[in-house]
Amino acid sequence: MILNLRVDHKIANIDAMENIAKEMDQLFLELQEKYSIVEYVEISTCNRKEYYIHNDNIEASDSLLSHENKSIIIDYGDSIIKHLFRMTSGLESMIVGEDQILGQVSDAKQKAFKERHCGKILDSIFTKAIHVGRVVRNKTNINKGSISIGSAAVDLAEKHLGNLENKSVLVIGAGKMGKLVAKALAEKNLNAIFVANRTYYVAVELANDLNGHAVLFNELGKYVQTADLVISATGAPHYILNKERLEKTDGDFKDLLMIDIANPRDICEDVCELGVKLFNIDDLREIADENTKLRKKEFAEAENIIDEEFSLLKESFKLIGVEDIIANLRVSMEKIRERETEKAIAKLSDVDANAKIIDNLTNSIVNKIFFDISKKIKQAAHENDEELIRAIEFMFEEK
Repeated sequence: MILNLRVDHKIANIDAMENIAKEMDQLFLELQEKYSIVEYVEISTCNRKEYYIHNDNIEASDSLLSHENKSIIIDYGDSIIKHLFRMTSGLESMIVGEDQILGQVSDAKQKAFKERHCGKILDSIFTKAIHVGRVVRNKTNINKGSISIGSAAVDLAEKHLGNLENKSVLVIGAGKMGKLVAKALAEKNLNAIFVANRTYYVAVELANDLNGHAVLFNELGKYVQTADLVISATGAPHYILNKERLEKTDGDFKDLLMIDIANPRDICEDVCELGVKLFNIDDLREIADENTKLRKKEFAEAENIIDEEFSLLKESFKLIGVEDIIANLRVSMEKIRERETEKAIAKLSDVDANAKIIDNLTNSIVNKIFFDISKKIKQAAHENDEELIRAIEFMFEEK
């Protein structure tokens, strides 16, 4: 069985998503303990949390999968694969057509592969999904002039601050999301841009690219009070800015705009008590909706590509299903060949002269027979002839 657990921006706001993600982690651990799950891929971004699991022992009727929290989507089979294809194509993103999800899915697969919990089935599905994402982008305009969560945050800032020209901006986080924010800000004629990151040299690298200034993380308060705009996008598991920290700076924050695009959130809502105007990922929905309308006509073409690629994957799965049968059949025939060859050689008078000839002969016979058999097994797989496949499997299974 292929199983998918997920929560995303479509069914939960940022506050709910943080809590549901923790519930999902716990549910996965319970399933892992009960079924000894060894094949899975975990995807975690600012807008979603998902587990893809392959395990033949899990039953859909298991009480663990009748989860009380209806915001956790639990899905099975073919619909999971199509969902993944849609996701890598950018159709499931808040910012439709954004390119970052393709890299995030690829990174998740590589991480699972490196940690040895991405097996043959999930490897095939994710490899195909990444391919589909690239094909959709090459053959449609789904990502033409694409914006990201980072650039959407900058657009949101301009809606509230007007032109960012001559403004002072502090970017917290120099990871992938922080770089997207910085890229969007680079096009503005800013007065100053400061970059803070827990690993200082990473902040230095990004600041240099922007002709900005790197900031030590423990000096955040000093730069927050002089900024017009703060955009935060770290991977911290807890708040890095709150009312208490800001109060220690003795700054005036009534004209300060903060945009938090991290998940979990970086900025506690209590900063609003100091006059800060705080926005988070949920506030990007209006910009996201406008972006979706612009790309609506590309959806049908993208869906057609997804359907075609899905059919091709289903065909390849039929062959994957019989590969083990063919491998076992080959081993079984090889054992017979070796046993009968040994018997024949033992009866020869001149063993050394004839052993190699007999070994080559029997090997050639098996190869010819095996070629025809494996060809017919693959044909049976294409034709969904389950009865024939099971019969062959039974005949040559280890006794």
